[in-house]
Amino acid sequence: MADLYLKALEAERKRLWATCRLKGLPKDTPERLRIVELDGLLAAHKVKLGTKLAAKTGAKKPK
Repeated sequence: MADLYLKALEAERKRLWATCRLKGLPKDTPERLRIVELDGLLAAHKVKLGTKLAAKTGAKKPK
């Protein structure tokens, strides 16, 4: 099943990144700060998905 939250985050990040590249925006603009925020949300969500998947399959977490 498709993870719509993950797809929405990735789409927003891709759109913002394209806008920043096109306009040549510096790092301290709201768009670039939102990209950093989205990176954190994406990483947290992927960890959460990995934990759910491991629990579902009964796999042990590596040390």
